[in-house]
Amino acid sequence: MAGLSLRHVYKVYPANVTAVKDFNLEIEDKEFIVFVGPSGCGKSTTLRMIAGLEEISQGELYIGDTLINEVSPKDRDIAMVFQNYALYPHMTVFDNMAFGLKLRKVPKDTIKKQVTEAAKVLGIDHLLDRKPKALSGGQRQRVAMGRAIVRNPKVFLLDEPLSNLDAKLRVQMRREIAKIHKRTQTTFIYVTHDQTEAMTLGTRIVVMKEGIIQQVDTPQNIYNKPVNVFVASFIGSPQMNFIDAEVIEKEGKVCLSFQEEVLSLPKDKGGIVKKQGYVGKNVIMGIRPEDLDDDEEFITRNKEHIITAYVEVTEHMGAETYLYLKKESSSITVRVTGTSKAKNGDKIEVAMNAFKIHVFDKETEQVIV
Repeated sequence: MAGLSLRHVYKVYPANVTAVKDFNLEIEDKEFIVFVGPSGCGKSTTLRMIAGLEEISQGELYIGDTLINEVSPKDRDIAMVFQNYALYPHMTVFDNMAFGLKLRKVPKDTIKKQVTEAAKVLGIDHLLDRKPKALSGGQRQRVAMGRAIVRNPKVFLLDEPLSNLDAKLRVQMRREIAKIHKRTQTTFIYVTHDQTEAMTLGTRIVVMKEGIIQQVDTPQNIYNKPVNVFVASFIGSPQMNFIDAEVIEKEGKVCLSFQEEVLSLPKDKGGIVKKQGYVGKNVIMGIRPEDLDDDEEFITRNKEHIITAYVEVTEHMGAETYLYLKKESSSITVRVTGTSKAKNGDKIEVAMNAFKIHVFDKETEQVIV
């Protein structure tokens, strides 16, 4: 097995359209890396360059210590699972899974053993004689995974493999993919636009926008310490709240002032904001919905961080409720327990956990603290 190294990789199409720009990433052996971002951000293009299905315009791609820019796809020892499964309709499940091994002229006994073992792992051993048209979407996806597994490749590439499945099956297949990664001890590179898949599967997440890496980190750090407004807004559902505010000093404290509210920052956060010269300047305040609450006890504990707003919409989700608030020009989402008594049209108080406030530069949208 081996890690991958992408060094200053670019993909430029005709008419000087740059799909991927200066992509640098070190992927460790056996790691589960997830590329995530909106449609058209370059994540699938990057995956296809790793597979050899797209030519690298500039830069270097290594598997282990071997430069593979000019190595053909079949010689890269990489298995790819596509969004549309790419199964041969005229072949049985067994033959679909065995196809790559037959091309390599692997002995028949070995092929039978490897295909049967992979099918058992995936729970499709009873389907080996069926054709793809007789399978459900989830079963077809398992066959596509099985075809990749039997090859025992150095690297698995998965391009939005669950996007054609219904919500319940997606959850089930996420678990299966995590188990397969653990069992095979192989490097996985996974492309998705679904942040839930990214957060639950990846050992590290690569967040992309317009062909450029925005942040590479563990799911927890991506969520808790986003480097800019884009990452903060893309990861998390409902997304982080953003409010335009001014940094002021009041009674020796660094505060955020917006729409007649003044919220003091904790001493360490305020110190960083002041040291970087933001007093008197406009910034963007970010706060996640779960870090606000209308609970009386929570409000009592956070007396200096209370805001009042009107409830526009409530969404009852069972164990929790989403409150969509309006405060002058700002829309604020709050995630509270299902026992909240707030109703549409109410004017309510909510408090925020000041230690969870993010402050971003208004112009660059990069994080300050």
